[in-house]
Amino acid sequence: MPTHTRIRPFNTKDTYPEQNLSNDLCQAVVANGVVYLRGQIGQDLDSRESVGIGDVEAQAEKAMANIDMLLREAGSSLADIVKVVVYIVDPRYRETVYRVMGRWLEGVFPVSTGLVVSALARPEWLVEIDATAVLSGSGAQE
Repeated sequence: MPTHTRIRPFNTKDTYPEQNLSNDLCQAVVANGVVYLRGQIGQDLDSRESVGIGDVEAQAEKAMANIDMLLREAGSSLADIVKVVVYIVDPRYRETVYRVMGRWLEGVFPVSTGLVVSALARPEWLVEIDATAVLSGSGAQE
């Protein structure tokens, strides 16, 4: 029977205290050699404070730093990313966000999907990056 490892569990009532929510979630799940990450935004995972308000580049940097940290906690790495999905609230942010992401993922070659959405969960969030990776050494083919 496969086991699932849940990394950084939390309840949405703590993350979104102004909303009437109570959902048990986590930042990452490792299942059958795959690491599934929650979409990452410009938010400090420890303090839950938004960072880079009004600055899409700073938010993209924080999202990628969060992805890097969570993958390491899961036993994986940026080099093991197989797919990213990028959500931006303004098409003019694409170049900036993809430049930031490109620095973090240079030489990785994941598949990527980019979407322009009308809003994210908080109005100050301008970009969200969702990543899926494999566990380091799990036999991923080059």
